[in-house]
Amino acid sequence: MARKLILDVDTGTDDAVAVMLAALHPALDLIGCTTVNGNIPVASCTDNTLRVLEHIGRGDIPVYEGLARPIVRSEFPISRKVNDRAGKYHPGALPVPPTTLAKQNASAVEFLIETYRAATDPIALVPVAPLSNIAACIALDPKFVSLVPELVIMGGAHALGNVTPSAEFNIWGDPEAAASVFAAGFEKITLVTLDCTHRALITAAHCHALHALGTPAGQAAADFIGHRIAVHDDDQKQEIEHSTPVHDALAVGFLINPALITTRRLHVAVETHGELTVGRTVIDTHFRGSEAPNCDVAFDADATGFAELLLRTFAGKA
Repeated sequence: MARKLILDVDTGTDDAVAVMLAALHPALDLIGCTTVNGNIPVASCTDNTLRVLEHIGRGDIPVYEGLARPIVRSEFPISRKVNDRAGKYHPGALPVPPTTLAKQNASAVEFLIETYRAATDPIALVPVAPLSNIAACIALDPKFVSLVPELVIMGGAHALGNVTPSAEFNIWGDPEAAASVFAAGFEKITLVTLDCTHRALITAAHCHALHALGTPAGQAAADFIGHRIAVHDDDQKQEIEHSTPVHDALAVGFLINPALITTRRLHVAVETHGELTVGRTVIDTHFRGSEAPNCDVAFDADATGFAELLLRTFAGKA
């Protein structure tokens, strides 16, 4: 039986690849997407998600719009430079046709709470965006934490920040939400960090192979990833020439093949006050703190296996 999941996204380029992978791989049953303010405003995230799903023939998957701002802060704790950088990677509307689909009437938070209350089968929750929606669910329904069997988060970093020297964007974008999620007591959390995603780089050669598949998903993935490569070449050169991490898709890939990433059981907390470190995931790699491990933290990944998974899935041969 296909594994059920809900994908919580702020759909820019890497989220779009994650949505396609979750929607098209036969081992997964994507029962819904929820959107949240993040890379771009939430309405644009919703529109992009609907565009991508319709483009690959999966308009049957419902999309629910969520929070338009962080749960505490009136806006991200960001500078103009950070805004400009995020815009380079996620430039508004994605290069796929406009959608004829519409978002659902219920909000993302309503959908998440009611879906987990009614669930009879396990449903993995995969947030690959700021954790505002998930924190709101925790605040509104004390039982929500006990109803979610598995949380797979793309976010955080140990040695490699991207939005600041110490923080990764998804956690930094709503640090109070992230802090509440890691402290909530979920039964199983897997954290796919930047340290991990940068070990599974997708190259320009992979993009050529994706485009050559001739499928809507293959060609769209090539466009999305190609854009990311161009920005990385200009802004944050990778160890492999003409390559990029596709962060969010790796979190989905883990659900298909857990061997794609290597994890350690550790305690994770989030800094919410530090002037230089707000949004940092404080990962106790040497057990210097007093808190018990609460998270399986990914530091390494199988780059070849990840690229092959994308190619097989978007070719329709998974």
